[in-house]
Amino acid sequence: MGVLCSRHQHSDKGDAENAQAAQIESRIQQETKADNHIHKLLLLGSGESGKSTIFKQIKLLFHMGFDHAELLSYTPVIHANVFQTIKLLLDASKDFAQFESDSELYTLSLHNKEAGEAMSEIGATSEYPPLTKQLSQQIQQLWNDPAIQATFSRASELQLPDCARYFMENLPRLSDATYVPTKEDVLYARVRTTGVVEIQFSPVGENKKSGEVYRLFDVGGQRNERRKWIHLFEGVTAVIFCAAISEYDQMLYEGENKNRMMETKELFEWVLKQPCFERASIMLFLNKFDLFEQKVHKVPLNTCEWFKDYQEVSSGKQEIEHAYEFVKKKFEELYYQYTAPDRVDRVFKIYRTTALDQKLVKKTFKLLDETLRRRNLVEAGLL
Repeated sequence: MGVLCSRHQHSDKGDAENAQAAQIESRIQQETKADNHIHKLLLLGSGESGKSTIFKQIKLLFHMGFDHAELLSYTPVIHANVFQTIKLLLDASKDFAQFESDSELYTLSLHNKEAGEAMSEIGATSEYPPLTKQLSQQIQQLWNDPAIQATFSRASELQLPDCARYFMENLPRLSDATYVPTKEDVLYARVRTTGVVEIQFSPVGENKKSGEVYRLFDVGGQRNERRKWIHLFEGVTAVIFCAAISEYDQMLYEGENKNRMMETKELFEWVLKQPCFERASIMLFLNKFDLFEQKVHKVPLNTCEWFKDYQEVSSGKQEIEHAYEFVKKKFEELYYQYTAPDRVDRVFKIYRTTALDQKLVKKTFKLLDETLRRRNLVEAGLL
């Protein structure tokens, strides 16, 4: 009888273990099935390409956005951007006043000398103070100085962030004691991406009608950050490559003897050559079009070595479109130089983007989603 009891106990224990194993196996299968619908997107581009702004837009559009605490966390970042901007302009105005023939144009007004010295001192510190009303008024005074405005007109020669004008024109609001950054402020806020950040989203919203969910990875764009990309390469559905087309006349943050567009060209070539991206779709975002159309009439496109064969053909909007199509063709030629034209398992699309334009970013990602879903259907033999 004892033997019978023992056998029943072993039998019950075995059944329980089998049930538990079956439950675990079922859960693993469900998770694997769910993961099959999660597509990895890698957001790449050189420093200052605007990819981190794209990342923030995705969080606002298709994720939970920024809660009150997250918005407040950007306050010191925005205040730092203000101090960094005025320091860069003050330093540049001094250099221009010292080395340019029209030195008076870049010399601060006497009544602003003291404020200039104070801001230079604050800007040289590693930790910035809160932007008080008093400091804001001093910075506003400096920003309005003809020497600083003359210096700002040569912004493409400096390492000024794109947020410079926006924050300088909003100083009273940014220095208010009850200031809470807006979504637009957060999009303009500039902090270099270090390491890797990720977000999971669906372009159709939480209901995920398309059945496609994406995991987007944003990685540091500066040269010294790129070694951190390596472990993200495997199993990528698509590479979203951001190229700031407005920066054809600007130099790298890391090395001022290297043109930013030439760096972007070399990085795009490198991405196309990687074996791990052989089957990954390439989504090229020709970004900062808003700045490009402002600049192209002022700074010849052939300033950049890569675009030295460019020739103007008209003026106004026609010339902007002509210049854009020229740049687009250059990237297309580069792509097909490293990819056989008959490759049907790899999708290549080019999108004109302005990372700060929420409606345009939303439309672009809807199109991207449609493109990738269509590719999935082709691979499954359903199209």
